[in-house]
Amino acid sequence: MTDTPQRSRPLRVLAAMSGGVDSAVAAARAAEAGHDVTGVHLALSANPQSFRTGARGCCTIEDSRDARRAADVIGIPFYVWDLADRFREDVVEDFVAEYEAGRTPNPCLRCNEKIKFAALLDKALALGFDAVCTGHYAKVITHEDGTRELHRASDMAKDQSYVLGVLDDRQLAHAMFPLGDTVTTKDEIRAEAERRGLAVAKKPDSHDICFIADGDTQGFLADRLGKAEGDIVDESGAKLGTHEGAFGFTIGQRKGLRIGTPAPDGKPRYVLDISPVDNTVTVGPASALDVSALTAVKPRWCGVAPTGPGTYTAQLRAHGGETEVTAELIDGSLEVTFSEPVRGVAPGQAIVLYDGTRVVGSATIASTKRTPAGVA
Repeated sequence: MTDTPQRSRPLRVLAAMSGGVDSAVAAARAAEAGHDVTGVHLALSANPQSFRTGARGCCTIEDSRDARRAADVIGIPFYVWDLADRFREDVVEDFVAEYEAGRTPNPCLRCNEKIKFAALLDKALALGFDAVCTGHYAKVITHEDGTRELHRASDMAKDQSYVLGVLDDRQLAHAMFPLGDTVTTKDEIRAEAERRGLAVAKKPDSHDICFIADGDTQGFLADRLGKAEGDIVDESGAKLGTHEGAFGFTIGQRKGLRIGTPAPDGKPRYVLDISPVDNTVTVGPASALDVSALTAVKPRWCGVAPTGPGTYTAQLRAHGGETEVTAELIDGSLEVTFSEPVRGVAPGQAIVLYDGTRVVGSATIASTKRTPAGVA
C-alpha cells in the first residue's frame, strides 16, 4: 500500500493556501514531487477586515497576500477564489444555528466538509484537477485494489485526522496531505519553510475561530441572536442566578457562570444542560458530567460503512485523547457505549471512530446518557 501523495504519475494539483506555513510547505512539497501545482486562496468573507487580524488566520487580506508571496517563491500559478457566500451559509450560519439550538458545533470540521472538500473540490474537478492539496497532518493510504483509508498523521502531536473524519471515499480519492508522513516538530517545518525562502516561516499558528475577529464567541452570538435573560438553576430546579442567553454556554463549562451562591460542598459547578426552549442553563457537580453512552446522527464513513457492532477508539474533540467504545449503526444512527465514563460530552460535537490509526468515520452527537450517581 502507498500514501496517496506518492502516486506514480504526476497529477494536476490544486493547493489550498491559507497564508500559513503548513499549507505553503505542503504546496512546495507537492511541486517538488513533480506534480503540476496551482495555488488557490479561498476568500471566505465578503468583508475580510471583519475576520481576525494579526497574521494569525486564514481569511484576512494579509493572509491572501502571504499565500500569493509563497506561491511566487514556489513558482506556481496562484488565484483567489471567492467562496464567501458558501462559507457564510454552510459554516457561519450553521455555527449560529447550532448554538441557538443548545448544541456545540465545530466550525473547522464543517469547513473541511462543506468548503475545502465539497465546494473547492467540486470546482477543482470541474476544471480538470486531479487532487486538492492541503496542509493538514493526516495520511491517505491507497491499497493495491484501489481502496483508500484515512489514517492519523505519523506525529500524533500534530495529527488533524479528527477534523477530516467527515471525508467520504470519493473525497479521499482526490485528497493530498504532503505533511502527513512528517515525523518532525513544528519548528522543523518552520525551518524547512525558511530554507525554501517562504516568508511565512515565522508566522504564528492560528487556534481561534477565523470568523470571530476578537475571539469573543459569546459576544458574536449575542450580536446575531440578541440577548435573552434566563435562569441558571441547579439539578433540583432551584434558581441560582441569571444569564443573558443560553447560547453563550457549553456543556462542561466552568468559568463565566457568575453564580453568587456557592455550592453546598464548596466545589466548582459546571454546565450540565442547556435548554433553548425555556432559555435555562442547568449547573451541577463535575461528577454529573460523566457520560456512559451517546447517540450520534448524520454518520459519514471514510470508506465502506461498518456492519454490526464493533470495538473502536473514539475522539470527541479536535485536541482530545482517545477512549475505548463499542459502536453500532442502528436505523441510521450511531449508538455508542463507552468502556469507561467520559466527561463533558456535548450535543453538536463530532465523534470520530478509529480502528488503530485508521479513521472509520464521523457522526454528530445528538444525545448523551449520563452515568447514574455513585456508579464508577
